Amino acid sequence: MIRDALEMPMTDPTDLFRVRDGIYAADLLIAAVAWLDFFGWLTGHPSDSDSICRGLGLTPRPVDVMLTLFRAQGLVQCENGRFSPTNLAREHLVAGSAWDLGPYYASLRERPSCRDMLTVLQTGRPVGWGSKRDEAEWARAMERDDFAQSFTAAMDSRGAYLAPAMARALNCEPCKQLLDIAGGSGVYACAAVAAHRYLHATVLEKPPVDRVARRSVELKGMSERVDVVAGDMFECLPAGYDFHLFSNVLHDWDVTAVETLLANSYRALPAGGRVAIHDAHINADKSGPLPVAEYSVLLMSSTEGKCYAVSEMRDLLAATGFVEVEMMPTVAYRSLITAVKPA
Repeated sequence: MIRDALEMPMTDPTDLFRVRDGIYAADLLIAAVAWLDFFGWLTGHPSDSDSICRGLGLTPRPVDVMLTLFRAQGLVQCENGRFSPTNLAREHLVAGSAWDLGPYYASLRERPSCRDMLTVLQTGRPVGWGSKRDEAEWARAMERDDFAQSFTAAMDSRGAYLAPAMARALNCEPCKQLLDIAGGSGVYACAAVAAHRYLHATVLEKPPVDRVARRSVELKGMSERVDVVAGDMFECLPAGYDFHLFSNVLHDWDVTAVETLLANSYRALPAGGRVAIHDAHINADKSGPLPVAEYSVLLMSSTEGKCYAVSEMRDLLAATGFVEVEMMPTVAYRSLITAVKPA
């Protein structure tokens, strides 16, 4: 169905987003309880993140995601960088308690997705998209026409709600040329030019997604103001754009890759150019919000990334050279973080 790029629904689908985005959070908790005895171990070993990794044979990225989830769920507390169980976890998730729910959780530990969580925690490597046994890791799967088509359609349906709010929150002036980096179907670029009549946008995507994006932009009736070009965001970004947008992109990649992408953006932008990061962000102290912490588990298991904290993004942008870092909420627990390349 063709609709206006800035049209919003009469009802709020945030709770429906959460059902889908948080689907793996329960599996991570079950794995921690039933395979690792995590809360029992932590009761005897209040520790920082590095010590948890060493003590339980786990890896840093998924442990960071796990600790954020458990803090948001009220199961772990942090003081001076050391994590320990809350009273809720001590009473119900530690063996020997009169109210121990460990056996109840253990009855589900053989679920394939629970075993996947254990594997990700131990190796740090993502498993197949959607826990499919025959599916490749997300980044490689996107090189196939069938997967690229279905995944891009899924993200386009999400963007129908997220993109108008993001576009209205963008402060684009005095910029004129927007580069939507790894822009998927082009739904965010289309919303941006609809909200800001002086903008022209280009979607940068790798094949075969560029072909999907070109057709999607055509169906939206936006081809005169939104171009699509094939390219790899990990290579040099094209010049001639004064505004870069990463919408739901950085969360798919680890810190090293994010540093590379921000550095590529910084080099390609002119002095005074802007970058905007539209995503679901963890709060600065990594204690929530719970829906974003749940979503981060999905990303941790299926991609090389996670939901980054606002504080992490500020540090990464500043280290790259960007200034004037600002953050503003949009809808469905998403937010915009913007920054400027100094003159």
